[in-house]
Amino acid sequence: MNTTKQRAWQHALEDFTPQLFKSLRGYTTERLTKDIMAGIIVGIVALPLAIAFGIASGVSPEVGLTTAIIGGFIVSFLGGSCVQIGGPTGAFIVIVYGIIQQHGIEGLAIATFIAGLILILVGVLRLGSVIRFIPYPIIIGFTSGIAVTIFTTQIKDLFGLTTGALPGDFIGKWSVYAEHFSTLNWAATLIGIATVILVFHFPKISKKIPGSLVAIILMTLVVYFLQKYTSVSGLETIGDRFTFSSKLPEIHFLNLDMATIHELLPSAFTIAMLGAIESLLSASVADGAIGEKHNSNVELVAQGVANVVVPFVGGIPVTGAIARTMTNIKNGGRSPIAGLVHAMVLLLIMLFLGPLTAYIPMACLAGILVVVAYNMSEWNSFLTILRGPKGDIIVLVVTFVLTVMLDLTIAIEIGMILSVLLFMRRTYLASDVVRQDRVAPLDNEAAQTTSEESLEVPQGVEIFEIQGPFFFGIANRFEEVTKFVGRKPKVRILRMRRVPFIDATGAHNLSMMAEKCRAAGIVLVLSGVRDEVHETLEKSGIAEQVGEGNICRDIHLALQHAQTLLQEDPIAE
Repeated sequence: MNTTKQRAWQHALEDFTPQLFKSLRGYTTERLTKDIMAGIIVGIVALPLAIAFGIASGVSPEVGLTTAIIGGFIVSFLGGSCVQIGGPTGAFIVIVYGIIQQHGIEGLAIATFIAGLILILVGVLRLGSVIRFIPYPIIIGFTSGIAVTIFTTQIKDLFGLTTGALPGDFIGKWSVYAEHFSTLNWAATLIGIATVILVFHFPKISKKIPGSLVAIILMTLVVYFLQKYTSVSGLETIGDRFTFSSKLPEIHFLNLDMATIHELLPSAFTIAMLGAIESLLSASVADGAIGEKHNSNVELVAQGVANVVVPFVGGIPVTGAIARTMTNIKNGGRSPIAGLVHAMVLLLIMLFLGPLTAYIPMACLAGILVVVAYNMSEWNSFLTILRGPKGDIIVLVVTFVLTVMLDLTIAIEIGMILSVLLFMRRTYLASDVVRQDRVAPLDNEAAQTTSEESLEVPQGVEIFEIQGPFFFGIANRFEEVTKFVGRKPKVRILRMRRVPFIDATGAHNLSMMAEKCRAAGIVLVLSGVRDEVHETLEKSGIAEQVGEGNICRDIHLALQHAQTLLQEDPIAE
């Protein structure tokens, strides 16, 4: 027993061992050099994104950097993927901004902390694979919705509009933009558009150097010279809106109480679910690129730990970042060492070059986020789904509209409900109960003969077949079908060869059917019952109610058994 327990603990420890420690086995100097170089490049790529995501989320630029540093380090140190890069992402901008507006920074910290605990629990319970059951139209719907929302939030800075405080809703923002479009600043507009063009097209010049970094450097220099040597005005920079601190973050303690937890639990659940989806999608994409397989449960635990820790240093939610992860892969990163180096590079930049971020123009950051929104939009996948089944179109459009107009939490909830209802409808339409006057013996039954000739149904025997799952959606259809049968049979055979499972409602209806048959003097015979279905019948007492002798392996045995029953009690002429 002790040996068995010891082996179980060893397997558990092996299953939850971070990828970093596995990667160090057989690690070489050449591999270390490549990982360090990849980490440096990813750190440079992450710099403008971390700043932009932080500001767009409603926090200061150093908060975005702190999140990328600490969160990214933890994800690489404890994660289940060789190449995953963690940090703040565009998907969280809308959620974080909304939570801050409603509950403040303290509320965001508590929601992020709770989300981290949820992610840890999901990982420890080995539920990482469950995330894959979220329908693709829902993922594309809310991802595209978030992209549109991010784009909407950047219009003010992209065009240098003077609007004052913006309303929180989508239509309200565009109404304000329309009213104040006359305040457009041409210099800011040109800076923003130039940034978009540069970020889009710079990869044609160099794929090693990130276009966003080049855009920030060039546009910052342009704005600096315009402000110093010309009369151009209205070009707002980060320094005009924030005071950047290059000091290490201080520890903040959270004021947790049940009332606050209850209030923020829906937001925390949304953060956890979105973080799980995005991190596992990123890890799955990375698997395809490097030919390896990540451990989803370990990855979720790492994401959870990161989100538990970052609130204490004032950070925002952390998840796996697809763009930075792919940058890591393309530059030769193949172990978590690259992710650790990326975090260290960001830390050094923050400590020694942080004050320089004050000169970055807001229009430039807006242009970078416009490109991020475009890349997030998944417009190709969106259009592909629109050409598919109507059910998928409904789920996609509803999730997208609700994400843009209302709230991501509501969008996902309604999208999941719609998906479940549509799945039930499709299952119902694919299931049926049919009466058979002539019987084809072979079709997924372990028949005793190889003859494929149709079998005759003797007088006094009635055969019905359930095609598909015997669940609550189809359970009442059998009674409807039997109403149209004229003469009462002596034996009623119910073929269940195509029933993969039976739920509680189906079991209840089958029990009621057996009782009605017994009261009417009809012997109910079950044919072709699968092992898993038979197990359910045994647990629910239906096997005993019907009689094990009346449960036959295939239609041949069922018809032979029916003939025996007819001989024992022949039908009156």
